[in-house]
Amino acid sequence: MECNSCSVASLKFEIRFEGEANLSSVEQIMDHLKRREITFSMKEPVLQTDERGAKEFLDFCNHFLETDKVAFRIHKEKWQPVSELQNVFDMEWIDDVISNERLICHYQPIVTDTEEIFAYELLSRFNNEDGSTIYPNEIFPAAKSRGRLYALDRICRMTAVRYAVPLKNKKAFINFIPTSIYSPEFCLRSTTNLANQLGVDAKQLVFEVVETEKVDDVDHLKKILSFYKEKGFQYALDDVGEGHSTIELLADLRPHYMKLDMQFVQGVAHDARKQEVAIKFLEKASEVGSVPLAEGVEERADFDWLKQQGYKLFQGYLFGKPAAAPLKEMEYQA
Repeated sequence: MECNSCSVASLKFEIRFEGEANLSSVEQIMDHLKRREITFSMKEPVLQTDERGAKEFLDFCNHFLETDKVAFRIHKEKWQPVSELQNVFDMEWIDDVISNERLICHYQPIVTDTEEIFAYELLSRFNNEDGSTIYPNEIFPAAKSRGRLYALDRICRMTAVRYAVPLKNKKAFINFIPTSIYSPEFCLRSTTNLANQLGVDAKQLVFEVVETEKVDDVDHLKKILSFYKEKGFQYALDDVGEGHSTIELLADLRPHYMKLDMQFVQGVAHDARKQEVAIKFLEKASEVGSVPLAEGVEERADFDWLKQQGYKLFQGYLFGKPAAAPLKEMEYQA
């Protein structure tokens, strides 16, 4: 068994037909692809082919088929309407970014209540071949469209582990998307092997679940976190808010660190509603044995209020923006 799509291999498309008119056109579709010497297989009502074949098919489909009754999928992922197929082709540039690992990491400090640097979050930053920046709101939708989330998440994790080396005794928070990990044993093996090769202590790395509020498959997440724990790593839940499902998740997973969503941090010193959420969050952290971390701190009034309530760790522009190199202790002035 191999990790699903952890590398940038050729895409394999499945195209499914419905409706009498579409099914009656199967022979024409096959003849069309044969004339263009395209490799394919047909197990009605599903056509299997490569990207070149999918492009030829889309052209045929737009001219001769009922498009609302045609769907496709990549790598056994969910079925999508054929109207989304062109977007997959348009996002081909993501393959180059991943194959050539066009990314670096920036460091953002995480500080204690006494404003000493405790850790850094390692944030991926992507570039085109010409050096221009590709923003996260472009890169991740493109990867999702092309079925490349597995591969993208892998190079982000691997790069972050390399950037953790200079931190020595500081912890490194590394983001990951649970849905981008197919099998912990296979997808994460390369990450743990790299950490061992580079001499990075497992206790130094904290793997951070991105978009905790959107976790659907809790059992899958448990398997991932169990793997990390077994290997000696710690883990954190990001963007924790006030939703009932998230609170239940905390009790179930018992993360080492919990990050209070910045929407409840910014302005908390003067907002009773946010204060209520922040205090409940603190209570829950204590209950499950997690260290509470407030993210997105920009105002000293918010920092002072949260510190007075008992928050232990803080992150935000008040203490430092993401930078190409970690701050030296002597450079950090609170």
